[in-house]
Amino acid sequence: MKFLLDTHVFLWFIGGDSKLPASWRDTIRDPQHEIYLSAVSLWEAIVKYQLGKLPLPEPPETYLPTERERHQISPLSLDESSVQRLASLPGLHRDPFDRMLICQAIEHQLSIISIDEAFRGYPVPLLGQT
Repeated sequence: MKFLLDTHVFLWFIGGDSKLPASWRDTIRDPQHEIYLSAVSLWEAIVKYQLGKLPLPEPPETYLPTERERHQISPLSLDESSVQRLASLPGLHRDPFDRMLICQAIEHQLSIISIDEAFRGYPVPLLGQT
């Protein structure tokens, strides 16, 4: 399967945070799965870091790509077709980073790994969705 990590899931994964369910950690580590981190997550982390809302051991522009590579997670660039999809995405919540991750997941046929309940209203598969 192919998965797109929500920003908080990636941060929990690289930080070994116990908030990340063990089954999700196993899914991310499983070499049979393709795991992606969007450039949108880097953008979000930089914004939150600059606002003082995201403490990190190093600046996000170096820390996140280094950790992504170290954990063999593939980068996902922001492409025009994903941005265009935003025009038809239902306005269920207002977080622009989440909305773009949803568009990318739909466009690239990825399942999202996130605890964010707002994702459940969108036409995108979620890991562990009931």
